[in-house]
Amino acid sequence: MAAAAAATCSPGAGGLGSAVAAAGKNSVTSFQRRGPRASGSDGGGSRLVSIAGTRPSVRNGQLLVSSGLPALDQLLGGGLAVGTLLLIEEDKYNIYSPLLFKYFLAEGIINGHTLLVASSKEDPADILQPGPVSSSRFGHYYDASKRIPQELIEASKWHGFFLPEKMSSTLNVESCSLTHGYMKLLHFIQNIIYEEGFDGSNPQKKQKNILRIGIQNLGSPLWGDDICCTENCKNSQSLTKFLYVLRGLLRTSLSVCIITVPTHLIQNKAIIARLTNLSDTVVGLESFIGSERDTNPLYKDYHGLIHIRQIPRLNNLIGDVSDVKDLAFKLKRKLFTIERLHLPPDLSDTVSRSSKQGLAESAELRGPGCGVMAGGKTHLDF
Repeated sequence: MAAAAAATCSPGAGGLGSAVAAAGKNSVTSFQRRGPRASGSDGGGSRLVSIAGTRPSVRNGQLLVSSGLPALDQLLGGGLAVGTLLLIEEDKYNIYSPLLFKYFLAEGIINGHTLLVASSKEDPADILQPGPVSSSRFGHYYDASKRIPQELIEASKWHGFFLPEKMSSTLNVESCSLTHGYMKLLHFIQNIIYEEGFDGSNPQKKQKNILRIGIQNLGSPLWGDDICCTENCKNSQSLTKFLYVLRGLLRTSLSVCIITVPTHLIQNKAIIARLTNLSDTVVGLESFIGSERDTNPLYKDYHGLIHIRQIPRLNNLIGDVSDVKDLAFKLKRKLFTIERLHLPPDLSDTVSRSSKQGLAESAELRGPGCGVMAGGKTHLDF
């Protein structure tokens, strides 16, 4: 697993050598006109762009998939890179983070991707809820009040991992290893990747596809973890080990993963820092519910803030930091949207036009000296 975790992020890395060898075999130079590409499955990494619901990145050619929210795709550099992990910091009452989770899965159903849904409190069959409204060039817009048609779900291929059904009291787990829930989930993900050929080991698979992995409420006590209960928990390394092994599986397969974590319940901030370092992309949701901003008229048009903590800088040792700040989200007309936070300009709501004009006249009467008293009728308050 350590070798898998150290592998590069590009899923087409294996096809790069074969493409170079094929170019040498055909003796094709840059000055010759290339013939039409074959419609078969040959072609190595160059054929990855033909997978439905994917596109190459304009920055580095990395294969991208949509997160299910076009506005979020733009903030993350065009989409989610295949082989990477997106961590979502849940909002306090876990109202809006499940929407992003479901959009990610719904996008996979629309594009015919294989899904793997894991949860400790909700049946995976009940998570596939939002239905498509319209599509853009890359990604779709979804109505949170609708459900995906049942016939579309039945026609799709997905795997569910419901933790209460996987628990067994007969399995003894060593104290230095992962918790029972994490071990079972890792084995489940590994079997799906290897048995269905998402790691490229199945030569009989004619058409390549993407595996979308969604894990909900990871790190909560329902997973057998106690990082949310005490600051000095005995299983503090269990979740970080899980992410380390999981990212190794992602790096060597045609898969992309989204995880929601209740970071607001984790008392030890060092654990949050480790989770961020082991994730490729980190997005935090801050809801206004229960806070002072909920009743503040300045934020009446928004439901919360969205923080882009980290975006991936692929094939580098450190992650990148988004230069886009002051982002807010709102759920309007059953659509989840992300916008730049635009607060009302200063004096726009409290000062009338006549009072503004009076302030300007008073400023003119003051003259250039600071010690001159205002000669107008309107005085400035300091």
